[in-house]
Amino acid sequence: MNRNHPRPSRRAVLGGAAAAALTAVAGTGTAGAAGPRTTWPSEFPLPDGWLPEGITIGGGPYAYLGSRAHGGVYRADLRTGRGGVLYEGAAGLASIGLKLDRDGLLYVAGGAGGSARIIDARTGEPLATHRLTAATGHFVNDVVLLGDRAWFTDSREAVLYGVPRGRRGEVRALPLTGDWTQLPDVNNANGVVGTPDGRGLIVVKSAPGELYRVDLGTGRAARIALTGADDVANGDGLVRVGRTLYVVQNRLNKVTVFDLDAGATRAALRRTITDPRFDVPATAARFGDRLYLVNARFTSPQTPQTTFNVVAVPR
Repeated sequence: MNRNHPRPSRRAVLGGAAAAALTAVAGTGTAGAAGPRTTWPSEFPLPDGWLPEGITIGGGPYAYLGSRAHGGVYRADLRTGRGGVLYEGAAGLASIGLKLDRDGLLYVAGGAGGSARIIDARTGEPLATHRLTAATGHFVNDVVLLGDRAWFTDSREAVLYGVPRGRRGEVRALPLTGDWTQLPDVNNANGVVGTPDGRGLIVVKSAPGELYRVDLGTGRAARIALTGADDVANGDGLVRVGRTLYVVQNRLNKVTVFDLDAGATRAALRRTITDPRFDVPATAARFGDRLYLVNARFTSPQTPQTTFNVVAVPR
């Protein structure tokens, strides 16, 4: 998770009454400084057939996990592994990447539906929907909070979308230029995080497996030079802690850990994290000294009876 600034006030976003209701979840945008205790579970189940992909963690501490099946959101307590459905979703919806802001707003990427949704993380109430793309031919995949916007990737078009943090304001479409070449019929832009200097974004291009730094003023994408690794094929979720970048490579069942230089122009491989419990992990979120990863199980039958879980590994 990243520390994001500046951010809109609760009252500016939601108004006085709703702001008071969200006070209980203040601070939800960052992972806790104190690490999980050793008694906390290192894995926990999700509902059968949930079809998870994205995860975000915020105060409590709670993990929020979206569903590709119906767009629902599940909330789990990291201290016990127990949880329940926060938002039921609806037929035709999907919740892919998601991020929780400090003011209790949950920003959700809508996948093939081409939308971005904002949900109250305390009540599960849907607050706003932004139409980002046409209803077909796109895949709104992941999201990061930076400055006054939530930035969403589209895996099927060379563009990022900046949604105002809050329910009001115009969506900004930012075409990707520079070194970026959009490939047909594959997932391109996928996971996204802010750069260490807070001035741009790092985007992973799943095929063929490249990292880019994106200038938010111009949309120019500069390819990040890798040292110690040829590529990050099947790159999916990203986590950045300082100048350490974690890249989840889903079907390869591993997380590659890179050291970034100050300008995020180069990334040197430090180590690789593997675990026998990995079953096509799609994304990850940090809490303390752990990474929590969602087993999306893309290579298994995706049925209402398929089991899913979240696993934690030391980072």
